[in-house]
Order: sequence, then structure tokens, then C-alpha cells
Amino acid sequence: MYIAVKDGNLINFDESMANRHGLVAGATGTGKTVTIKLMCEEFAKAGVPVFITDIKGDISGFIEAGSLSPKLEERLEKIGAPTPEFQNFSVNFWDVLKEQGIPLRATVSEMGPLLLSRLLDLNDTQTGVLYAIFKVADDHGLLLLDFKDLTEMIKFTYDNATELSRDYGNMSKQSISAIQRKLLVLESQGANEFFQEPALDIRDLLQRDPNGQGIINILDARKIYHNPDIYSAFLLLLLSNLYEDLPEVGDTALPKLVFFFEEAHLIFQNASKVLLERIEQIVKLIRSKGVGVFFITQNPRDIPDNIQAQLGSRIQHALRAYTPAEQRVVKAVADSFRSDGTMDVQEELLNLQIGEALISTLEDNGAPSPVEKAWILAPASSMDPADPQKVERAIKDSYFFNKYENTFDSHSAYEVLREKAQELESEKLKVEEEKETKKKSSGGGILDSMFKPKSTKDTPMDRMIKNTMGSFGSQLGREIFRGVLGGIKK
Repeated sequence: MYIAVKDGNLINFDESMANRHGLVAGATGTGKTVTIKLMCEEFAKAGVPVFITDIKGDISGFIEAGSLSPKLEERLEKIGAPTPEFQNFSVNFWDVLKEQGIPLRATVSEMGPLLLSRLLDLNDTQTGVLYAIFKVADDHGLLLLDFKDLTEMIKFTYDNATELSRDYGNMSKQSISAIQRKLLVLESQGANEFFQEPALDIRDLLQRDPNGQGIINILDARKIYHNPDIYSAFLLLLLSNLYEDLPEVGDTALPKLVFFFEEAHLIFQNASKVLLERIEQIVKLIRSKGVGVFFITQNPRDIPDNIQAQLGSRIQHALRAYTPAEQRVVKAVADSFRSDGTMDVQEELLNLQIGEALISTLEDNGAPSPVEKAWILAPASSMDPADPQKVERAIKDSYFFNKYENTFDSHSAYEVLREKAQELESEKLKVEEEKETKKKSSGGGILDSMFKPKSTKDTPMDRMIKNTMGSFGSQLGREIFRGVLGGIKK
């Protein structure tokens, strides 16, 4: 597929190398959005589905064909590029908040303790307690599906912290209370709407339209972007699910999906060492699942070096450098390119025009090509945001809107724990009745009560713990296993 032009010659991007990942970077206003839009279109035309986040609300124009304006005609003549074959594309609009797209949900068990601890901004001690809570549920096949499942499980843990600590390590009530408070904050941000069923089947992102073109999946992120932890946790969850659920395919002529991670620096911002290691592991291994990941950011140095080492293709727009620190960044970026000595890469980075970029892709042997300066081609669809009515119609007409519009509530942790609590209450009443009966029938007085051997029978609470833990597995199925990022393995 062609992505740029240099001296009248088109520059090719080999789709088979897309699963070696890539980077699109550059300062604000240098042309990143057009580059990403063009790449999405080219992958779609090749039959490759795409997932991309819309942070500014300016990429919905995929559903409308572009047109040759005087300004575009002048630009095409200037850079020596052909006129695009204007067309529209098939798009699924998704939205975690259910406002501007098909509802996109996940379950608590899928999110897992690692991502959830980041979402809640827990400290190390609280994170350890959250892991223990998930471990209790996982060991006994107790599914944490929606928000009330999680809150009920935490209440259960709080009420039985002493008993559970014997098998799962110390779980202080102070830490559990702190987690409860942070859950209330998360709930106020709409998390109870997000953690519901039906959860997204990740394979629904891997669709083609009737013409064989890949469908472009757009996540409306205009609101959740303002909460970086929610934004990054959700996208990492999608990436993790792709890795865990898709079969191994190795290197193929076309990737199964290309994932564009807008504002990628947010993933790594305030991430724990464990999370960074897991992200690196997924980026390394997901290529064998046929998934390509492109990180998009203003400053490429925001991406950790061990992640950058996994990115085969680079499209770098202009950088700004007004301070010594920024100049050092430009030098480091220039040094990261393979150069044939025909250009001063550092100087070019500072003087690229809008829509111009330094490009290095992977050659057939897997080595990066020498960096070239070129003009990005014009997209085939409209560069303007689509008519809101057309977007709404596209959402309602999608098969997946009907699939995900309505929620349902499975029998899971909340229901099981409530049932067990009711059983405990009934058992307490029964025990009290038995005590009253024995008291009335006993004639031994105080000496009898002093010297009578104590019963070894479990207390009602002991029996509840044992019965609850013992029955979870039989009621809800097998033990739960978790993947690289802590999400449930299906």
C-alpha cells in the first residue's frame, strides 16, 4: 500500500510487516491525523480491519467520500501526488459511555486486578489485597462480572477478613475500606455502566464488509480521554484480550487487525514496573497473533526504550525544540533512524513542513529501510467530521448495535453471596432456637455448663465460610485462570 510520495515516486508500506508494529509521532498540527487516517484507509482497502480511538472528534469522516477542493488540488500538484480515488468506508462507532456509539463493555473479571488497581490508583498494599480478593473468587470459580459483583465480594471480604487471611495472607480492614472508597469514586465516573454484560467479543473487531474491505472501528474517546487511567486501562484491556483470545498465526500476508493507540504516552504514564513489563511482553508476542500495534504520540521519547525497540516502522513528523532538553530529544530521535548519510536527520526533523514526514519502514529481510523525507498522500474519505445524523444512522444500522444495546445480569458473585448471607441468617435463627430449647430442657445449672465438654461444632460463620467456598465451584463452574495482564482467560 502507498502512503507517501517523494520526487513523484510513491513510497510503499508492506502490509505483511504491519504486525512488526510502528510509531507515528510529531508535534501538534504537523499532520499526524492525516497520516493515521490514510493508513487506516489503506489497511481497510487491503481487507484488514482497523481499531482507532477518536480523541478530538475529527475522524468520523471515514463514512463520507472525499472531494477534490481547490486547496487539495493545489497541494497535490505541489507534492506531485496522484488524485485519490475518493470513497467512503464501512465504520463501526463504539463508545464506552454509550453516548456516541455502540455500547462497549467489559466484565470485572476480564479487567483483572492489575489493570483495576491502576484504575483505582491503589498503593502496593492495597493492590496486594485486591489481588487476594480476586484470588478468593478465582479459586472457587466465582465470576466477578458487573460492578455490584465486585462491591459485594469486597463487602464479603471485609466481613470475613480474619478467616480469609489464614489462607490468602493478611487482608486488613483498613486496606479493604480504602478500596471500597475508591470504588465509590469510580462508580461516580460511570464505571457501573462499563462493567456490565454483554462484554465485547474481541472477534467482533475483526470483521470485513460485503465488499471484502476491512471495517474501521472507531472508539469515541472524547470524554474518557480526560481520565487517562480509564482511557489507558480500557485500551490495554482490549490489547490483552486480543493477545489472550486470538490463535497463533505467525507471519501472514495480511494482519488480522491493526490497532492504532492514540496518545500512547498515557499507557506508560504512572505505570507500575509490573505493568510495564507485561505491556512489553504483549507487544513482543502479539505479532504472532497477526495483530499490528501503532503507537501515536507527540514526543516519541514518551515511549519507553524497550517498547520502541519492538516498533519496526516509523513515521516522524516535525518536532519543536526551544529548550536544551527538547534539543536533546530531537537528537535522540534522529539517532534512532537508520541513515544513508544523504541528509542531516536532526536538522530535517526541525524543518519538516505540515504533511511532510521522515519515514522508515521494514524491508523484506526485516531490517529498517534508510530514512526518507516524503509527503504523506491525501486520504480518500472526507477530512471533515461526518454529519452527526449520518453517524447516528451508521450506529443504529450496525448489527453490533442490536447485539450490545441491551444489558443482562447473569447469576454471579452478587447473587451467590446474597443467597449465602440469607442462608446464614436463617441458620443463626435456627441456632438461637436450639439454644433456647436446650436451656429449657437442661437441669444441671451452672456446674453443668462449666464442666460439660465444649462443642467442637463449627460456628454459623465458620460454616458459612466453608459452605460458601466449597459451593462456588460446583455452582459456577471451573477455577478461573488469568492471562498476562491479569484478565480472565476464556
